[in-house]
Formats: sequence, structure tokens, C-alpha cells
Amino acid sequence: MKTVGIIGGVGPESTVEYYRLIIKSYREQRPDGSYPFLFVNSIDMTRMRLLIEADELAAVADYLAGEVERLAAAGADFGALASNTPHLVFDELRRRSTLPLISIVEATRDAAKASGLRRLGLFGTRFTMRAGFYQQVFSGEGLSLVMPGDAEQDYIHDRYMNELVNGIFLPETRGRLLEIARRLKNEEGIQGLILGGTELPLILRESDADAAGVPFLDTTRIHVRAIVAEMLS
Repeated sequence: MKTVGIIGGVGPESTVEYYRLIIKSYREQRPDGSYPFLFVNSIDMTRMRLLIEADELAAVADYLAGEVERLAAAGADFGALASNTPHLVFDELRRRSTLPLISIVEATRDAAKASGLRRLGLFGTRFTMRAGFYQQVFSGEGLSLVMPGDAEQDYIHDRYMNELVNGIFLPETRGRLLEIARRLKNEEGIQGLILGGTELPLILRESDADAAGVPFLDTTRIHVRAIVAEMLS
């Protein structure tokens, strides 16, 4: 069995969910009472956020590359970033890393394609929705993405950074997110919604998909499935 190294802490709430889901998925596939080997390197989310806000992407890549190498030194066989936003610099990070890295964006693209969903909405931080790295990966497979409007993006980003990453999940926030999802379905014709922030599945559960009118692509669970598949390969 391979050992995965996880860059976590961005944010802490979803890092806990990654750990729980990796254990659960592994034990479903290996019901022998054993547990998987993994390392979590919990980094400083505020430091990374400030670098991204300042558009210092080279510094973001340097920071993450150093933290990935710490996982390599600890003995990880491959790595993953437990967050969507740091995939801003994923290509550069993959080029520099001594560890193979599993992309949450590529895993989500493959899941969308396997589900037959061709036109998808994207929720996430402002960085994720506007940077274009999701669009670049998805367009190569003929999949199109629809972003919320500018004011809607601002709302999602604000609630994400000021509520969700702090473990605050309010019913009024859930209601507004579902309203935006329904608008994208009714006005933009989306066939599914990518929860492109690993805290989003903590407020928009699978049971909320009926209210949204479209299926959710939970990037955390999709990424975990890809990680566990690699652990067992």
C-alpha cells in the first residue's frame, strides 16, 4: 500500500473531512480491520491567502513546493492538496515536485465526464471561480463551465472566507447558495454544480441537490476516491 501526503490546513475544517473520508473509503475497500498510511502537513492558510490576494503566485508555488518536499522527506509516495484554490499553481507545483501529485481539478473533470455532464456551474472562492484553471482543464475534454454573476461570486467568496473556513454553517447562507444554483440551472442551463471549494460540501449536502435542481459534484469526495485508488494501486 502506498502512503499519501496531504497538504492540509487550507482550510482546517475540510482537512478534517479529508482524513475522515480517506479512512472510510479505504476501509470500505479493505474490510480487514486495517487502516491506511498517510501524512498531513497542515500549513498556514492565512499566509497562502495573503500571497494569492497579492497575486504573488510565484511565492505561492515556492511555499507549496517546500511543503510538498517535507511530505516527501517524511516518506510519502504521492501527494495531494486538500483544497481547490492552491491549484492556481498546480502545473508549476507538479513540475517541481519529486512526488506524483493527484489534482482535484482533473479528478473532478473525469467524474463529470463519466457522469455525462457537459455543462456545469462552478462555486468556489473568488480565486477559483475567476482564475481559469478549472476552465482550462475542463475545456480540453469539451466540457463547459458557467460562473455565477459578479455579485454572486462576491457573496460566495465572502461567506466562504468568513463563515465556512471558520466552521460556521448558517441556514440563510445555504438558502442563498441554493438560490444561485437554481438560477444557473434555469437561466444558464447547467446540468450539474461543481462544489469547487472543499468547505462547500459541509454546507451543501447531497440531500440539498434536489432543492438546487441539479446534481452536485463534491470535489472533496471525488478527490478522496482518486487518492484511495492510488493508495491501493
